[in-house]
Amino acid sequence: MDRNLALELVRVTEAGALASALWVGKGDRKAADQAATDAMRRAFDSLPMNGTIVIGEGERDEAPMLYIGEKVGSGDGPDVSIAVDPLEGTNLCANGTPNAISVIGATINEQGKLMHAPDIYMDKLVVGPDAAGAVDITLPPKVNLKVLSKCLGKDVNELTIGILERERHQELIDEIRQCGARVMLVPDGDLSIAIAAIDESSGVDALMGIGGAPEGVISACAVRCMGGDMQARFHFRNEDERERTRKMLDGDPDRVFGVNDLAAGNVLFCATGVTDGPLMKGVKFTRDGATSESMVMRSRSGTIRRIQTHHRFPPES
Repeated sequence: MDRNLALELVRVTEAGALASALWVGKGDRKAADQAATDAMRRAFDSLPMNGTIVIGEGERDEAPMLYIGEKVGSGDGPDVSIAVDPLEGTNLCANGTPNAISVIGATINEQGKLMHAPDIYMDKLVVGPDAAGAVDITLPPKVNLKVLSKCLGKDVNELTIGILERERHQELIDEIRQCGARVMLVPDGDLSIAIAAIDESSGVDALMGIGGAPEGVISACAVRCMGGDMQARFHFRNEDERERTRKMLDGDPDRVFGVNDLAAGNVLFCATGVTDGPLMKGVKFTRDGATSESMVMRSRSGTIRRIQTHHRFPPES
């Protein structure tokens, strides 16, 4: 069942990518995000499952579609928890720059669980399989760089660390550079950096820094499927965020969370490129339709499928 569901879910990310691709380079990130959200919502309706959005576009009163707690699917089939970002990198899409994607993480409830993370910030450390279990987010970056260097068989000055380009990261960036490692700054979309960090062909050796907690849960789905490692801890801006998180998680909100705390059991992950990136090509429109490239993964089998699809659009009557 999960094998079939993974291949069905990629139809949903394809729908989101195709819809938002029409807005690439047009400078309207809200319209691009809405187009992806609407298309994914329609695509979800045909899937044979009883799905619940646990990571979505926002709370019920903040988002018209794909809100947290919304039911999706036909209602027949397995109970599925879904983490979704219709358009990861809305600014990237609006500006026509690389790494915008449409993405879903999911688990069949009888086989796993996704964290119901609040929409706040999260400090993250993501590495690939060779460094799994060796790094520690509570240690200084220079210590983790030495450990990562040893695990990967590289000198520290050969390491590349992906970080969101934000003012809050300047101290982290300076420390990494002082150690001799390279920094790859990304304007938006730390989910794409997380996926790159667990793909040895990407040239990115780790993700460090603070990004969105919902994106952290989706990242954990990819990490689980690809055999990497992830540690995270919430970054609170005020006491209200800490208390809200305490109530949602029913536990210590300041603790370090491992990848299995974020995405447990049998996990599925699907992503489709909207604009070109190192992992997937973006949507390209053709005379009779469009082409897309997607990744589909399952943690149970460890399979990673890359799917190239030619979408033929029916002629206008």
